[in-house]
Amino acid sequence: MNGKGLDENYDLDITDYQALAEFRYQLRSFLAFSEQAARAMGLEPQQHQLLLALKGLSGHGKVTIGNLAERLKIQHHSAVELVNRMSERHLIQRNRDKHDQRCVLVSLTPYGEEVLCRLSMLHRTELRSTGPMLVQILQAISVHPAKKKEENKFVVAACPSRFTTNLG
Repeated sequence: MNGKGLDENYDLDITDYQALAEFRYQLRSFLAFSEQAARAMGLEPQQHQLLLALKGLSGHGKVTIGNLAERLKIQHHSAVELVNRMSERHLIQRNRDKHDQRCVLVSLTPYGEEVLCRLSMLHRTELRSTGPMLVQILQAISVHPAKKKEENKFVVAACPSRFTTNLG
């Protein structure tokens, strides 16, 4: 962490910590849901992440193993192994770039598309349920200190069971 963007003129109070803790909890809850959904479909969570990254990146052109490694925040050689395992399961395919044979391009197979679609529909349903609360928490975290008291009253009203201390 480089400290860039820190507001040194503003001290954190209990409401800031509560909002950050709630955000972290909600984020971990969604990630736990996602991991469980992937495993129920016979995938490891990182394999699901690769399928999603691949689909998301494919709208921007050719996708390389290096692109996937960056998106997954893993080393290139780890991405190669992940691609190899997923290729063996017919979820993705790899091909050499016609213009640069050194470059390996990765794409989804029809089976990979089907698995990703089913998982994505589950995730969209979950986010439609939990998303509004996440938005409220993010808004509470990003509120300027001068507006904080009024905004935090809204978060408490939206999720009173989550907060044990008055946020006002």
